[in-house]
Amino acid sequence: MAGARDAALRALIAFRRDGAWPESALKDALRGMDRREAALATRLCNGVLQNRMLLDHWLSDFVRGKLQPVVRDILRLAAYQLCFLDRIPPSAAVNEAVEQTRRLANQQAARLVNGVLRNLLRAMPLALPDDLSLRYSHPEPIVRLFLAQFGREETERILQTDNEAPQTVLQVNPLRGNAAALLEELPGAQPHPWLPGCLTVSGPVEQTAAFREGRVYVQDAAAHLAVAVSGIEPGMRVLDCCAAPGGKSFAAALQMQNRGTLYSCDIHPHRLDLIERGAERLGISILETHLQDASQPVPAWRSAMDVVLADVPCSGLGVIRKKPDIRYHEPSAELPALQRAILAQQAEYVRPGGVLLYSTCTILRRENEAVAEDFLRTHPDFVPENAPWPEGSGIAPGAMVTLLPGQHETDGFFICKFRRKP
Repeated sequence: MAGARDAALRALIAFRRDGAWPESALKDALRGMDRREAALATRLCNGVLQNRMLLDHWLSDFVRGKLQPVVRDILRLAAYQLCFLDRIPPSAAVNEAVEQTRRLANQQAARLVNGVLRNLLRAMPLALPDDLSLRYSHPEPIVRLFLAQFGREETERILQTDNEAPQTVLQVNPLRGNAAALLEELPGAQPHPWLPGCLTVSGPVEQTAAFREGRVYVQDAAAHLAVAVSGIEPGMRVLDCCAAPGGKSFAAALQMQNRGTLYSCDIHPHRLDLIERGAERLGISILETHLQDASQPVPAWRSAMDVVLADVPCSGLGVIRKKPDIRYHEPSAELPALQRAILAQQAEYVRPGGVLLYSTCTILRRENEAVAEDFLRTHPDFVPENAPWPEGSGIAPGAMVTLLPGQHETDGFFICKFRRKP
């Protein structure tokens, strides 16, 4: 499994260098790997980022002086294997770390890595700190935000869930396949417990024939739910105002049975290319991409849409399980102003009697309920509408819901449905 460890290390180095989630670097490194090795590389990369503060806390007892950045990356990767995984022999983890250090640093650093890891092994099991920030590797500002909103018990459950490996949810593409056949084809696939047309699997799926042939696409149940409750039907005119990477647009198109008109917008040209490639893979023909700032007006769209999907830019604190680096960026206090501006602009495009669906992938009230409540105060022509939450989801009746990590087996997510008065 040395190849998996090397792939994870390359992705971690890319993250440190670029300051962003190393998804593209990891995908590049996974090419050509078998499913088992690719799953291990993904687990290693995610695990180090999910536990980085705790790993550094533990390593600090055995390291003196300043380390080369790449040596610290190697130590974190090895320490994660030693402290969190039981299927990798400790000797293999240590020896591979020493060899990586020889290749990427020097012999002296390799001796240091060998000594640090062997000292760490002798000291195991290592004590968990009482401090929630260190224990769950979430910076203090985020922990304080969660404590203020949820209290200690719920906060600790959220932090713990953020560090668990998420399940992969697949949306079945009825234009090109069916769930029954996919259940037999994909190893470990199971029907989603409460969302029709969806499957759960473990591990990466990008290398499978089902994915390459456009019979499935990856989308968390929460994001799919935002489209499922919107009331989108075949023949409608639908706008997805902040569409990239395209998951909600794809869900909308399939819910429309590829009949009607779907405008899929984003502010970045390269992300529109990503949406177009995804639509082509899935056999979707009704999707039109538009380069558009969601806070700026398009007069031709005024009162023209049956449904507008406004999944707006947010702090992303609900998807930390899948994008662990998000925790290391303090959420901007300016986001709610941008969200209010986008929501107000998108409301102008909804026809009388139409639907505006507001969603985020964060769990902060200031970006969710507070924005929705402010919108209703300033837009008396819109009313909240109870959404048809699926049976078995455990979601209480109402127009809005915040899904919390660990509560509904989804990403952390906010959904609110508004109806424009006729």
